[in-house]
Amino acid sequence: MPLYKRCIAEMLGTFWLVFGGCGAAVLAAAYPSLGIGFAGVALAFGLTVLTMAFAIGHVSGCHLNPAISIGLVVAKRFPFKELPAYVVAQVLGAIFAGGTLFQIAVGKPGWVPGSFASNGYAAHSPGGYSLAACFIIEVICTAFFLLVILGSTDERAPKGFAPIAIGLALTLIHLISIPVTNTSVNPARSTGTALFVHGWAISQLWLFWVAPIFGAITGAVISNVFFAAPQEPIREAMSKN
Repeated sequence: MPLYKRCIAEMLGTFWLVFGGCGAAVLAAAYPSLGIGFAGVALAFGLTVLTMAFAIGHVSGCHLNPAISIGLVVAKRFPFKELPAYVVAQVLGAIFAGGTLFQIAVGKPGWVPGSFASNGYAAHSPGGYSLAACFIIEVICTAFFLLVILGSTDERAPKGFAPIAIGLALTLIHLISIPVTNTSVNPARSTGTALFVHGWAISQLWLFWVAPIFGAITGAVISNVFFAAPQEPIREAMSKN
């Protein structure tokens, strides 16, 4: 599969992730008396990854996340030379999704952007958590997310269940960390909404690049040291699901 087609798949997949997950947060989480709440938003994010893993996993590997792509490079499951193209595609997909979602949201009279599902720390953390607390939870959640991805696509793992495990892992991550940071674990997702909030969201965006990338590298190193065996590239592994 040519690289440009895989990048198109990554862009569309990341669009779906941000549009579905952040769309649930912006449009449905606090809907009067019938809002889906944190649990609904967490499930929405998990479902976007689960559905895209089945839809494009065999095409691009369904990374949808610059931190995960970097972690897969460290884990020797993805070639470094293709990393820049994947990251650009993911960020563009997230920005397109954020813009589309913004245009839909402003169609409601009196709508106020608020945080627009952006990630934040300290005063902009949903629960008022400190910078250190937000950094720690983003690192831990991203590290374990990568471990789930690597483990469920391992040639020794049961075949066909990786998208389910990965989608449920992302759901669990959101159930844990929405009150802390609004859950990033994905620099593209954070960028896609922050650009439409401006101000504080842009100034705090650095954390949601640094912490997820550090977490993904940590997860990859743990996998390499303790669990590694010769593996095929992630795209080929996903094609067996």
